[in-house]
Parts: sequence; C-alpha cells; structure tokens
Amino acid sequence: MEKNEGVLTEDEISNSLSELGNSATGLAAYQCLSMPGRGLKTISVLCNYIHLQRLELPHNNIKDLSCVSHMPYLITLDASHNQITDFFGFQPPKNLKEVDLSHNQMAVMTDLSAHYSLRQLKLDYNCFSEICGLEHCASLRHLSLAHNKISRINGLDNLPLKNLCLRGNQIERVEGVDTLKTLRVLDLSLNRIGSLSGLQELRALASINLEGNLISEIKEVAHIHELFLLRDLNLLSNPVQEEPDYRLAVMFLLQHLTCLDQEKVTAEEKVSAVNKYDPPLEVMAARDHMTHMMYQLMQPQVIYESTLPSLDTPYPMLVLTGPQACGKRELAHKLCQDFSDFFAYAACHTTRGPYFGEEDGSDYHFVTEEDFQNMIHMGGFIQTVQYAGHWYGLSRAAIEEVARQGLACCLHMELEGVFGLKNSYFEPRYILLIPTDKEWYAGRLMARALYTHPQIHQAVARVDTYARIDSERPGFFDNVIPCDDLVEAYGKLRQVLTEYLGLEELEGSDRKTVVTPENTSTVLTRGSLVDEDSQAPPAGSETGHVTLSDPDMDPPDQNRLLTQLSPQNTSAELASIHRRQQRVREALAGKSSGVYAGLFKRSPQTAPSTLASQMLQDPAFLSPMMPSHASKHHQSENSSSEDSRAGSGLSVPSSAGAITEAAGPAWCSDVKHSALEENLDTLEDAVESGRSPISPRPGSERLSPAASTRPGSNVKPVLPPIPSGRKTPLPWTLRQENEE
Repeated sequence: MEKNEGVLTEDEISNSLSELGNSATGLAAYQCLSMPGRGLKTISVLCNYIHLQRLELPHNNIKDLSCVSHMPYLITLDASHNQITDFFGFQPPKNLKEVDLSHNQMAVMTDLSAHYSLRQLKLDYNCFSEICGLEHCASLRHLSLAHNKISRINGLDNLPLKNLCLRGNQIERVEGVDTLKTLRVLDLSLNRIGSLSGLQELRALASINLEGNLISEIKEVAHIHELFLLRDLNLLSNPVQEEPDYRLAVMFLLQHLTCLDQEKVTAEEKVSAVNKYDPPLEVMAARDHMTHMMYQLMQPQVIYESTLPSLDTPYPMLVLTGPQACGKRELAHKLCQDFSDFFAYAACHTTRGPYFGEEDGSDYHFVTEEDFQNMIHMGGFIQTVQYAGHWYGLSRAAIEEVARQGLACCLHMELEGVFGLKNSYFEPRYILLIPTDKEWYAGRLMARALYTHPQIHQAVARVDTYARIDSERPGFFDNVIPCDDLVEAYGKLRQVLTEYLGLEELEGSDRKTVVTPENTSTVLTRGSLVDEDSQAPPAGSETGHVTLSDPDMDPPDQNRLLTQLSPQNTSAELASIHRRQQRVREALAGKSSGVYAGLFKRSPQTAPSTLASQMLQDPAFLSPMMPSHASKHHQSENSSSEDSRAGSGLSVPSSAGAITEAAGPAWCSDVKHSALEENLDTLEDAVESGRSPISPRPGSERLSPAASTRPGSNVKPVLPPIPSGRKTPLPWTLRQENEE
C-alpha cells in the first residue's frame, strides 16, 4: 500500500512519544508528543491520544487543529510555523495554559473567553490588524503579537499581563495600556512611535524596548521619569541619539537605569550626568572656586590687606544667610551700625536692578552683566552665584576695603554663596536666618510687590532646603535664628554676636549696653583676677563671672582689685619684653642672629587667647575682637617657653594685622624694667651654674602647649581678632621697635 505524503501514522507517533507517567485517570501513559519538521499535513490520528499534556508540531504544513478538541488534559500546544488560518479552531481544553501559533496565516482574532486557564499566547508573524477577544482571559500573563499589522493598541483593558510584545507593527501612539498595572516588560520596537506619552501610569515597568522608532527629543523621556522600577531602556536607532550628550541626558532623567541601549550604565556616568544637568551645591561651588582661582592666578600677586601676620589666624568675617528677603540685609546693616568698632558692611556686586530704597554702593554694587563678566575674567571675585536669572558676587575689593579700615567684614548671601565661600581660605562665622512660618514669609514677599507668584513659590520652597542642609550637616551653620519677627531676631543675633566677640551685657539700669573698648575697664571677669594655673578652685565650689558691679562686693574690695590690676601691660609691650629677653639669652649663649634672620621666623599669632597661651598662660584676656588698647592683662612670672621665643619673628605689614599702638591709660605706658632685670639676673645665674640659658624651664611645656587647631576655625566659638582701625605701621616704626 502506497504511503500517503503528509499523513501522520501511528508508527511515527510511537517513535515520537515520551515522558511516560501517570495520567489523570491513574493509568500509565505517554504525556508528550514532539514531531517538528516532518512535513505533516493531516494529524487526525491524534484524536485517539487523549492523555497527551504537551503537543509540539512546529515547522509542518498543518492547517487543521481540530484533533486538539479530544485532548482534555493538554497543557502546552506548539503549532508554530504551519499554515493554520482558523484562530483556535478547536474546543478549548480546560487546562490549556501555553499556546504558540506564531508564523501562521491567521488574520482575525475570535473570543477566547472559554480559555480561562490560558497564561501564555504567542501570535507572532500573522496577519492580525486588531487586538480583540482577550478581555476575559483572566490568567493571561504573556502576550506576543510581534510582526503583525496592528496600528492601534486596544482590547487589553485590565488584563494581568506581565510581558507584552508588539514589535514590528504599525503603531504610532502609545495608548490603551494605562490599565495594565502589572506590566513589567514592554516591547514596542520597530514601530512608528514618536512620543512616550501614555506610559507614565505603568508603575511596575522594568524594561522598555523602543528600538527603531521615531523618538526625536530627549524631553520625551520625562514621561517615564517617575517609573522608579525601570531598569532597562532601549532607544537604539531613534533620531534622539543624535542629540548632544544624549546618553548623559537620559541617565540624568532616569537615574535608576542599569542598562541603556543594551549597554550597562556605570556609576561614573550617573555622577557625570548629575554634575552636568543638576550639580549639587558642592559641585557648583567647587567649579566656581576653580574658575576664580584660575583668573586670580593670572593676575599680579600681591599681599592683601586681609592677610593677617599669623599663618594660623584667618581674617574674621561674619556671614548672614537665609532665604530671599528674610531680612538678612537689614540685620546686617543694623549690626554694622551697633558694632561699628568691630564690623563694616561689605557690599556684593549684582547684575539685577536696584529695588526701591536700595542704594548703589551701600546695599549692592549694581553693574551690567558685561562688567560683571569682565570682573570675573580679571580675577576680581572670590565667589559668584546665579540666582533668579541674575548674577551675584563677592568681590575681593569689597573685603579689602573693610580690612583696610582694620575692621571685620559683615555680609549676607544665599545658600549657594555659603558653599562657595567655604571653598575659599576664609573661615567666616555663618548665621542662618530662617522663617519658621511659611505663610508669614510668603506674605512678606507679596507685601514687597517685587516678585512674581512663581518667584514667591520658589523662595518659600527654598526654606525647606535651608532646613534640610542644617539638619543633614551638623555644624554647617554656627547659629540658627528664626526671623519671623525681625526685632526679636535682632535681639538674638546681637546676643550671639556679643558671645562671639567675648563681650558682656550689663544688667540693671544699663541693660543691653554692649561692652565696648571705652567701657571694658569697668567690666572684669573672675578669670582676669586669678591665674588658673596657680590657684585652682576648691572642689565643689561654683565658678562664674564676677564683675565690679556685683552688689555683694564692698567698695574697698573693688579698690583693692583695681590696685592689683593696675600694673598691666598691653600685648605689644609684652611682646617687646620677650623679644628683648630672647636677645639677651642668645647673647649670653654666644649666639648672634643675622640681620635677615627675623624675616624667616614665624610671626606671633594675633589672637589674644593664643598669645596668652604661648607667652603668659593667662586666661584672663578680654574680648578676642577687642582693640589692642583695651586688652590689659597680668604678666606671668613663668612666661618663658620655646613657643613664646619662636614669636620673635618679623611680621608682614598689613592693615588688618598691624599691631596697634593706641595710647592707653597713663599707668599702662611704662614698661616694667624690673621684670627684665630680674630675668637677666636669672639668666646670669644659669650661665654660672652651667645650665644652658636657652633651655626651657621646668614646666614650660605645661605652660605653653602647642596649638592643635586654628584659632579661626569652627572649633572655638570666638571670632579671630583684628586691630581696631589701625593702619599699616611704617617701616621705621618696626625698626625702632626691634632696636628697643
């Protein structure tokens, strides 16, 4: 009998059966039949094999699958690469879960409501032009309709899909997928899509393939910016790839990506993307600092007025910072008025126009943008920042003008300016003025009638930025003061400043009277009366400040204390005495320093507290910001040490660091020659006894510990000192002092 071509026989079936096991009825049966590429056309003989659970007939010429109706236990059906034209032309098996009918000739989809167990359906490379009949497939997880003729996405509402492939169709817009809340993988490659609008609701998406579409603008990626689970995005062969810095821009908008265009996203690329399009304040400040340093180094180098003689003492500055129009400018002017002996206002430069009531040179230096850029190129700025479309900058000339007067610098700036200033060698004190009532703050901005609603909204939002910086960076601001009530804020600011300066507030009838150089002689602390090293307080005793205005002290006691305090010397006189003592020691030891030796010695620190620790160990110094004619203290007998001797170097002339020679009281003008003679006798005795006169005395190391921190750093709550309004001493003045 001649064999029929394409007809499946039982002999062929018996050779292709596999997976012997128990059937649903408990009998032993083969559960899998696989016959790929046999050229089969007729498979009607399979109607007798009812226990099959997996049927694989790919790459044949099959047109009819009606035999599947007789397989109630069938789970997997693979009839791909055949000539099937009838969509699901068989009665649905109850447990059918996976169906592959790709590469056939089907054109119309019918209702598959009866296939309630269907989980995976592959219909690639057919002739479908519309998606329909899947509305009730409540178990469908994977659907692939690649390379069909579909032009619109519909018929997929509320399906529990996790993987959807519509590759190689004619889709132009992404629509009809907003209800697919569980979708994780979406393939829309090789279509005609020009916008990503419609994907923003798919929160569970982890992978999107849009290769070979018409996306031309990077801003389209913003539609999927909030898909935080998205890890893989493919935009190959799209016009958007021709945009400059395309990859960095996409990674900036989608910072959670791990793979872009089939290439792994590195941590370095993510950092570069953020630094390019939304750099942190630290990065902006660093770039700004590098720019100004470069332009400054291109200019002739000079010694600035703000350069103090000591390398360890920075020029003192006070910076008020806070949100826009929080009152920091008004408070800065008020501080400079009330503390005119210590501070002067430094006006910044800006390219914006003056507001009502602002004066050029007093509040800001108003310049054009061209002049501002010229100042940048000439190295004239320490830091600049662009805010609300305008440039603001702190010029070196503004600081030098204040330093030339011998005063500390007080200024105000925004948060960006603070970050920039922290990169410089200046070490200001930063006080944050922050509104606690946002409604009041918004009302204040509106009342000024200078800002638009978007500007007001932005300014109010920046209040949270200031608060976040303060909470995330402890110590970033030295003090935080609420500024809802400017009068109350100024009171707190004044109190903080007196603590910085080491001043005291008088109580009673003269309450709120700031201690100034004119009245410091009547306000003394207990530390100025007793040397802490020689007389320690007894155990259990309370320590505190004692002033001559204390009602518990009798007038005779006050007179006695004033008598004890009267033979005090200024810091300049003490420094001169120690220089003479050093020269006597060197002479007795047979040493003589060269003429220029003093040029290479380190100058003494200008901070009174540091000077005391190095020379006198006297904790009773008054305000470290006090003018030199008001700072009077005891001379310790054991004041000789290696550190104090190192302070005999010649200091560089500078207005901000010049030693003051203001005339004080008459009893302070005479130098104690007896102390010098006593030290000379001691040195002679040391030479006779054979001990080196330049060796430190016993206990001198204890009296003069080495400074481990800079006096101007944030470790100490005291501003570095500067002299009060003294100009640079003439060279002959320094020579005369050295000759003494």
